[in-house]
Amino acid sequence: MRGAVLVAIAASIGNMLQGWDNATIAGSNLYIKKEFSLESQPTIEGLIVAMSLIGATIITTCSGPMSDRVGRRPMLILSSFLYFLSGLLMLWAPNVYFLLSARLINGFGIGLVVTLVPVYISETAPPEIRGSLNTLPQFSGSGGMFLSYCMVFGMSLMASPSWRLMLGVLSIPSLIYVVLTVFFLPESPRWLVSKGKMLDAKHVLQRLRGTDDVEGEMALLVEGLNFGGEISFQEFIIVPGKDVSDDEEDTTASKDQLKLISPEDGLHWVAKPVTALQSRQGSMESQGIPLRDTMVTLFDSIHEKCPEQGHVLFSCGSMMNVPEHREQYDEESQKGDEEHAGGTPVSDFDDNMRSPLLLSRQATTNGEQIGIGGGWQLAYKRTEKEGEDGKIEEEFKRVYLHQEDVSESHRNSLISLPICDIPEDTEYVHAAALVGKSMIHPSEAASKQPGWSDLFEPGVKHALLVGIGLQILQQFSGISAVLYYSPQILKQAGVGVLISNMGIGPDSASILISALTTFLMLPCIVVAMRLMDNSGRRSLLLTTIPVLIVSLVILVISNLVEMNSVIHAAISTTGVVVYICSFVMGFGPIPNILCSEIFPTRVRGLCIAICSLVFWASNIIVTYTLPLMLNSIGLAGVFSIYAVVCIISLVFVFLKVPETKGMPLEVISEFFAVGAKQQAEKNN
Repeated sequence: MRGAVLVAIAASIGNMLQGWDNATIAGSNLYIKKEFSLESQPTIEGLIVAMSLIGATIITTCSGPMSDRVGRRPMLILSSFLYFLSGLLMLWAPNVYFLLSARLINGFGIGLVVTLVPVYISETAPPEIRGSLNTLPQFSGSGGMFLSYCMVFGMSLMASPSWRLMLGVLSIPSLIYVVLTVFFLPESPRWLVSKGKMLDAKHVLQRLRGTDDVEGEMALLVEGLNFGGEISFQEFIIVPGKDVSDDEEDTTASKDQLKLISPEDGLHWVAKPVTALQSRQGSMESQGIPLRDTMVTLFDSIHEKCPEQGHVLFSCGSMMNVPEHREQYDEESQKGDEEHAGGTPVSDFDDNMRSPLLLSRQATTNGEQIGIGGGWQLAYKRTEKEGEDGKIEEEFKRVYLHQEDVSESHRNSLISLPICDIPEDTEYVHAAALVGKSMIHPSEAASKQPGWSDLFEPGVKHALLVGIGLQILQQFSGISAVLYYSPQILKQAGVGVLISNMGIGPDSASILISALTTFLMLPCIVVAMRLMDNSGRRSLLLTTIPVLIVSLVILVISNLVEMNSVIHAAISTTGVVVYICSFVMGFGPIPNILCSEIFPTRVRGLCIAICSLVFWASNIIVTYTLPLMLNSIGLAGVFSIYAVVCIISLVFVFLKVPETKGMPLEVISEFFAVGAKQQAEKNN
């Protein structure tokens, strides 16, 4: 997956520029205040910092829909040019009003990057490492902050530090980002499929995956165009089927059963449905936690029963065929589908189950490592029904199957079910499945533009509530204020006492401590990258938010209790460092990661724009009001408010935020639809 990794690294350079700007304005603001005499004008001081946030908010209102219309890549190219232009303008800024204009343009670039880079990485990364790659923006942003603080610290030691030079250096790394976006980044394959550009999407996937065999993933992307409608969560017992020759027909299979064909070894398996009352789903509903979202329980049940790596009892083979019943997009996609189909006639498929498109990501009987991620397999079910005119019509459904590991006691209870009739010595698999209508006419979905009505689909609306809630709580937990004003916060805490013997002034001392803080963030983010796809997003949030609460409480106490100046400075510095390092491990990257994962492909840009708009609006409020709050209620009061928000965040995550690690994006959006339906039934 080297191609996907390199593309994610290149895209995250934009976040490095954002972190660079955050640290530069935090350090240079000390000197901007002196030149323009802003000590008595906290409103203007806050506006200088917040102007980039205002620009980001303005551009966010159209960035999502525009990225859905023209693509992710052109918008990232635009962001790189905006970064470069703003750096030149800040270098020349003759007065505070010109500086504000340059900061506004800089905000345009930041807004595009923050909104689209997580989406771009999610749409290009394989599910198994999507969380790790989507943590790269946090790492590169923190790395940019560290490099910038080092630069600002060095300049602060000069006889006459120049804030213009501090801000203008941004244009140099921006040139690198311009080159990468123009000449290296490909377009998102999911966006290309949504526009009917099948061959282009196939070529991009081949480059990203390092293999020519991407037909299965192409089919998955096509299915992702479909959302809403009737989607059901089902469970199956999968047992070896009766061996039949090609000339025979298996008449024992019932209409509800699914037949899984393994064409390479001539074997097949039969998937027998488990009724709702007998299934795990039924027991889940009776054991639900009060106020906890049913969707969260449903997600957790899948992850808890994921089999161990390599433990796969059945293989559906690797004969990958895109169903030929789909209407062709255009001349280009027709050629692509001919390549995908491989000339296999429809009659070669089993009457009950289309040949599965993908293998599990775990080791299969022939040792291949190909699949849609997280142990999920995609197959097609063909059924017949009588139409309104009395004619028999074919109906195709796509089935996402997920093998599950079960305990011995659960195994015995399943074997005893009347519908199963499984001999005790027979190997079998317990599988969960999401069943929905297949994308028969993808051209219709590609030609349809997303609208506001799509946001009221139960799954989309449910996902929006989760995304918006996370963005609000993340910002009101205070991180933006701490990052933007950490030099001033540390200076007010008396951090200069700690390094007074080094002959460094208080301004330079606060910048140095901020540089050391951002340096400590880097290994913390590396740990988060490791855990993001192992422990998962939800687990990291539930682990790191309590640390945020404790660190904020310590900061409150240190500012309320009278103590020695050195002890006070040491405790305050430790609290700020622990707070920031804990934040970048969980609450920093995860809201953007989740927002880039939980929405369907066709409305992802629009939904991300809404979440980003909420993010920037909250960011502006927190950043703009911090100087006013510091003057009115002091550091203790500010940190007390942030601690209360973190407590609310912990409760919200526990009740409302599901675990999405390792799951394909298309499966995640389907789970939200099913979860919303079950939650509505529970509420009624």
